[in-house]
Amino acid sequence: METAIKVEKLKKSYGNTTVVNNIDISVKIGEVFGLLGANGAGKSTAIECILGTHETDSGEISILGLDPKADRKNLFEYVGVQFQEANYQDKIRVFELCEETQCLYKETTDYNVLLNQFGLTEKANSFVSELSGGQKQKLFIILALIPNPKVVFLDELTTGLDTKARRDVWKCLADLKQKGLTIFLTSHFMDEVEVLCDRIMILKKGSMVFTGTVKEAIKNSPYDNVEDAYLWHAEEEKIDENI
Repeated sequence: METAIKVEKLKKSYGNTTVVNNIDISVKIGEVFGLLGANGAGKSTAIECILGTHETDSGEISILGLDPKADRKNLFEYVGVQFQEANYQDKIRVFELCEETQCLYKETTDYNVLLNQFGLTEKANSFVSELSGGQKQKLFIILALIPNPKVVFLDELTTGLDTKARRDVWKCLADLKQKGLTIFLTSHFMDEVEVLCDRIMILKKGSMVFTGTVKEAIKNSPYDNVEDAYLWHAEEEKIDENI
C-alpha cells in the first residue's frame, strides 16, 4: 500500500520551548490515523507543520508525494481540512458557503449530497450564525469534503455533536474510507478513536510516546480498555481503579 503522508524528524520550537520533538509519521493511502494527546501536547502544531501553514525547524514532509509548501497549489486540489475553530462571516448562508468553497477547486463533490448525508439539507438556506454548535461542526466537515479530497485532516471532528450525530458522522467517514479516502484526525473521544482509527500516535509534551494500533496501545499498558490505556501513555498518571 502506498504512503499518503510521510513525516520524518519533524521539529518545531517557539523560543526555548520545543513544541514538536523529532516525530515520525507514516500514513498509508486509505488509512485512518489518529494523532492523540492532551491539550498542549503538540497536536495542532504538528498538523499545521504537516499542512505547511507553519514553518518547521527541521524535518521532511510529503503528502501524496508532494511538498506541502513548494507544491501547495497543486497539492490542495487533493486535500481537505477541517479545523475545530473556524470563523466565517455572520451573514452568509450555508449553501452560499458551500458554493464559495466549491468554486475554489477544479473537481468537487456535489455539496447537496453531502448536506443530505450529514442531515443539514433543511439548513441550506440558514445563516451559518444560526446553526447550533453541532450543526456548524458537521458543516465544517462537509466543507473539507467538498474538494473530493484524497486526504482529509479532521481536528476534533465530533466536538459538540450528540451521540446519534457522532455515530452518523462515523458511518459517513467509514463509507468514505471504503472508497479510498485517507483520514488524519485528532480526537479526545476514545470510543471514536477505537471505532475509526487503524493506527494512532500519542504525543506527550511534543514527543511521541506510543505509535501503533489501539489494541497494541492497550496491550502495552497495565489496563484493558482504550481510555485508561491512553491516559497511561499520554499522562503517566496513576488511574484510580475505584473511579
